[in-house]
Amino acid sequence: MLFGRNKKNPIKIRNKGAVEWKYSTCGYCSVGCSIEIGMNEDGVPVTTRGVGGADVNRGKLCIKGLTEAQIFDSVGRGTRPKIRQKSFDEWEDTTWDNALDKTADEFKRIQEKYGRDSVAIISTGQIMTEEFYTLGKLVRGVIGTNNYDGNTTLCMASAVSGYKRSFGSDGPPGCYGDFEHTECLMAFGSNLPEQHPIIYWRLKEALEKRKFPVIVIDPRVTMFSQFADMHLAITPGTDLVLLNSLAYVILDEGLEDRAYIDASCSNYEKFSKTVADYDPVSASKICGIDEDTIRNVARLYAKAGSAMSIWTMGINQSTHGSDGVCGINNLNLITGNIGKPGGTSLSITGQNNAMGTREWSSCSGLPGYRALEKPEHREEVATFWGIDSSFFPEKRGLVETDIFPAIETGQIKALWLVATNPMTSMPNSARIRKTFEKLEFCVVQDCYEDVETTQYANVYLPAALWAEKRGCFTNTERRVNLTNPVVKPIGESKSDFWIFTQLAKRWEQGQKITFPDDTEEVFEEMKALSKGAHRMLDISGMSYDLIEKSRGIQWPFREGQDKGSARLYTDGVFQHGDGKAKLMDMPYIENNECPCEDFPFWLNSGRVVEHFHTRTKTGKVGNCNKFSPTPYMEINPDAAADLGVKHMSYVRLVSRRGDAVVLVQTTQRVARNMVFIPMHFHDCINRLSLGLLDPYSRQPAFKQSAVRIEHIDQKEAARLNVEMRAF
Repeated sequence: MLFGRNKKNPIKIRNKGAVEWKYSTCGYCSVGCSIEIGMNEDGVPVTTRGVGGADVNRGKLCIKGLTEAQIFDSVGRGTRPKIRQKSFDEWEDTTWDNALDKTADEFKRIQEKYGRDSVAIISTGQIMTEEFYTLGKLVRGVIGTNNYDGNTTLCMASAVSGYKRSFGSDGPPGCYGDFEHTECLMAFGSNLPEQHPIIYWRLKEALEKRKFPVIVIDPRVTMFSQFADMHLAITPGTDLVLLNSLAYVILDEGLEDRAYIDASCSNYEKFSKTVADYDPVSASKICGIDEDTIRNVARLYAKAGSAMSIWTMGINQSTHGSDGVCGINNLNLITGNIGKPGGTSLSITGQNNAMGTREWSSCSGLPGYRALEKPEHREEVATFWGIDSSFFPEKRGLVETDIFPAIETGQIKALWLVATNPMTSMPNSARIRKTFEKLEFCVVQDCYEDVETTQYANVYLPAALWAEKRGCFTNTERRVNLTNPVVKPIGESKSDFWIFTQLAKRWEQGQKITFPDDTEEVFEEMKALSKGAHRMLDISGMSYDLIEKSRGIQWPFREGQDKGSARLYTDGVFQHGDGKAKLMDMPYIENNECPCEDFPFWLNSGRVVEHFHTRTKTGKVGNCNKFSPTPYMEINPDAAADLGVKHMSYVRLVSRRGDAVVLVQTTQRVARNMVFIPMHFHDCINRLSLGLLDPYSRQPAFKQSAVRIEHIDQKEAARLNVEMRAF
């Protein structure tokens, strides 16, 4: 008999003294969970909880959301503007006027001397959509540089590029509700339980009601793959080969939806000719998936009444990332699985408002998915803003990953970073460090003054946290949700919106454009710009009050509608000029950095559930950091034995770009010729990563590089590890 089984105590949540709850949206990943922040009697945020009536998370939160209240007063928050003449000099506290004057004066000086595009601006995926719109107006309409991008190039650019190439526009066509309708799910390079736990819970909930096959394609035995019905341990970087081969089987066996292809797709002849070269026998020798498995998966997917694909960084962060996304889209198009319940190609975004920057920041074009390359779009926005359309460039400038080489070659002399930290997030960090030394002027605008890039900054602008201001986020399924301020910004820090509008006043061009006084007015301006019979990104029916009451609304939501639109392309009409989706013909080109005699291991990376990106926030939260405090390397036990490497010892990893010291964890989760490191430890993974770029999206290939393992003195390694953590 097992004593106590029937008397087990229920789980109790500690009472932290919350007496008031304020509505917000989680500020971490792209799931878009509705949360309430608990305030104590002194008006201090002390805890959080999920909102039961919200469709996204239905009361649930992951560990990051549950501990989010702890970041308001975490160490390193910036409280005052700072200024200095040269990097690494002592900082001096200054006034906002001095800091903004210095920034504007230096930008003007450098632009007058070297040209308008000698100033570059890199934004983020973590500020409010209204702030993105305002920054875009400032950059495109006032400062005038064309070298302007967001750090979402590092995570979502391939998804954006793939959607545009296939469908004619960005915008994920599906929603979380598709889990409840699909008859087959295929996940590429996605470890949902650790990357997006709430979406994983939505999937599990759907499977409890109705069983359907789940197929995970990933080189590593992830938590998701262990849960799946089938795990395809693909050779890194060869997803396009597998996707072309799946399409080969579907066409060869007549399993395609011919009526849908004829009505809604173009370029079928070229596409079918290309995939004819990817028979399962030939493909299996490249992608590492046996021919029978390829055939079985293709049949399973094509014969399902509805089938959906999801993916994250395992597809995007590749030299073939954009092609991989198009390959997924191809698969869903030829089976008629776009725009119907349970049938979709759904990219799962990383940052909380990566969709907001894609929609409204004007990084890749102009607001509302407008293109700089289209004269009518330039004229439309210029007229709306009250400026001459000739002020706009006629095509997009450099993206983030091309901005840094342009700094190296002297084309760019000044850099403004908004809530992004490329010293930690860019690949080949040793090269990035040298690049920063070539700048004449650098501005860092961030919630935290201790971010690594401030080492090279001349001005630091302290920004408010997400729930110290008001505005909207858009999640992975196009759901716009509201965040309310629960406390005032700490110290003298200001909202990003305030910083942008105040800086705009320091240009003569800024006097020609009206900048609203608050974010709700900005939202009304965005609504007006979104209207139009042919505009897909239409939010004209939304309002702050309605968004909060509804716990989020999906676009398109046109004026007069009763509810948001769960799916795009339900009528089979796409955004290309002919109204059809384009089936992309894409041969596979082998350009990965592969293991060799000198560097015999694949280096793979990914997320752990406790952390977010480079740990700027979660690294300072006790319950997140204590469960994952240090960089480690997963290695196969047989490979470790061959090298004489022991579990829980330290080793040095070496690539062609740098080295890093890591703690060894032996596990069967990785193949014998592979190692895995969590992406969150920037002083490790990005010292090693390659960062070769996708030709379409310019996104780095973080996932495919080669390393070797070297022994290291254990005491020295432990000392280095402690010093790195302290730094």
